[in-house]
Amino acid sequence: MMEKADLSELSFREVLSQHRSSSGEPQTKEIVRLALEKLKASGKEVRIYDSSKQLLGLAVDGIIINDGKPLIFDKNIEKALSGSYAYTVTEDHLLYFATPIQDQFYENAYVYEFVEDISYFYAIMDQIRYILFAGAGGFIVLITLSSLWIARNTTKPIKLLLDAAQSFSRQEFRRVHLKRKDELGMLADGLDSMGRQLHDYIQYQKQFVSNVSHELKTPLAAIRGFSQYLVEGKTENKELQKIYAHLLQESDRLTRLINELLLLSQFDKAGSNDLEVEKTEMNKLIQQVAMNMGAKAKDKGIEIMFREAEPEDKLLTRAHANVNPMLMSHAIANLVDNAIKYSGSPSLIELKLEHTPSEVVIRIRDQGIGIAGDEMERVQERFYRAKNASTANGSGLGLSICKEIVERFNGYIDIESQLGKGTTVTIVLPRA
Repeated sequence: MMEKADLSELSFREVLSQHRSSSGEPQTKEIVRLALEKLKASGKEVRIYDSSKQLLGLAVDGIIINDGKPLIFDKNIEKALSGSYAYTVTEDHLLYFATPIQDQFYENAYVYEFVEDISYFYAIMDQIRYILFAGAGGFIVLITLSSLWIARNTTKPIKLLLDAAQSFSRQEFRRVHLKRKDELGMLADGLDSMGRQLHDYIQYQKQFVSNVSHELKTPLAAIRGFSQYLVEGKTENKELQKIYAHLLQESDRLTRLINELLLLSQFDKAGSNDLEVEKTEMNKLIQQVAMNMGAKAKDKGIEIMFREAEPEDKLLTRAHANVNPMLMSHAIANLVDNAIKYSGSPSLIELKLEHTPSEVVIRIRDQGIGIAGDEMERVQERFYRAKNASTANGSGLGLSICKEIVERFNGYIDIESQLGKGTTVTIVLPRA
């Protein structure tokens, strides 16, 4: 538009120059007529104003109109007379562009204004805007699909490796293989090799413990027999009698340890289908365990109380679970025995049975020494004993055996404890 205005200004000044050279005196009407004739096709409309903002001439679509009354923007004319370009764009996409025309004295004597229909420009802008929006939408879709593809191909192998690591932590070893030659593939191969080595090592360790336990069982039985004979024998030496009693006590402790190791060995070798499982009424089973452990608790001044909670469904009067009754009794008795060993006198051990339509929940709560928070995750590991467990004899296998038994029946064990306030062990089993 600026270039067009400059060309129009040159044409207008050419008319002024020619008219001065031919007549000597400027004649406004003749100048305007000649200028319109020359510039009438330069725009949709062409206007010429004098220095007093009066319309001197008008051409519309190349035709000169003498008595026209067009739309005039006074501010445009004022700005042009001050020596600047001025323009206005209307809502119907018409551009009114005004430029000053100087006379021979370099004064702004006229204003030349042309009107252009710039609808085509808005149409082009709309098309560009549509293309940009469409391109942006397509780009977003492409980026989203690419991100999903990249995320899936990146996170899927990572999830596989994470699942494998978690299964390794549970001593569930399986092959790990990724059809990749990048760092993830190398990591998978390393994890697979580590899993196989750990599996072989743990199996060797378990077999070694099993063999040693079997080998120790016979000589330990002989030692216990002789110790029993010495304790029951008549001797006046009280120091020897104490030694014999201590020997018998340690023989019994080693016997229990050997039996627990053999039981764990059986679990390691047996599959899930090798255990005899039957639908067992848990109410009676827990009552029997409480009764059997009652005498041992009473000797230490501890009371065992069994309490059966009301079921959510009144029709569910008895709670049954698919377990091996002997093993399940052993697990619950082991937990009660721990509660007795680590509780003072007098105190209370509470056995509580709760049941829902889908689960059987057994809680064993004591008022004993408790377990430190930083040791909660490790107390179910084999041979691990808490720092404050030295107050009673133990092998560190009791909780791990209970865990093995409960998990064989698709259940789990949860432990809550506070130092000096007691421990609550919860067994959760699927309801039969």
